Amino acid sequence: MNTLHIDYQKTALILIDLQKGIVAMPGGNEVVEKAVKLVDLFRQNNGFISFVRVSFLDGKDVLKPLIDEFVPTPTNRPIDWDELVPELGVTEKDYVITKRQWGAFFGTDLDLQLRRRGIDTIVLCGIATNIGVESTAREAFQFGYNQIFITDAMTTFSEEAHQASIQFIFPRIGKSRTTAEFLTQVRG
Repeated sequence: MNTLHIDYQKTALILIDLQKGIVAMPGGNEVVEKAVKLVDLFRQNNGFISFVRVSFLDGKDVLKPLIDEFVPTPTNRPIDWDELVPELGVTEKDYVITKRQWGAFFGTDLDLQLRRRGIDTIVLCGIATNIGVESTAREAFQFGYNQIFITDAMTTFSEEAHQASIQFIFPRIGKSRTTAEFLTQVRG
């Protein structure tokens, strides 16, 4: 794999749903540990960071299409379920997006904020690989962004679903690296 040339003024780190009620899933803590390394790198280089979280106002804004596979929606979530985990060290200078669906672009001003900053490349990680991360990646691809997926800084509900995104979707819309590969290969 080639060296990655990153212009931190044109590259954003986007972290999907690393919040208290979601990182509790198996593999979530490992994703957070790797994400913290990426956050540190972007902070050291004055890169743009966007923390994305999913939350709902009153439950009426939850997607409810007719589907074949019923997915129960918890009604009694802990009060802090949608708070970003403290290990990420979110500051007032970071851009935090609240989304109400799977992807981070639809219904938010993420694209607007990236374009206003001249950003053309995103580094993407988070939970869940085949839901929030992949949906955001597909949207970013349609907007024309270059993408780098940090494949071991994401997880989902099954290894098969995780691998399907990593093997069949991400290579067609961007570059994939592990955290260690990215940290080794990145050059400003």
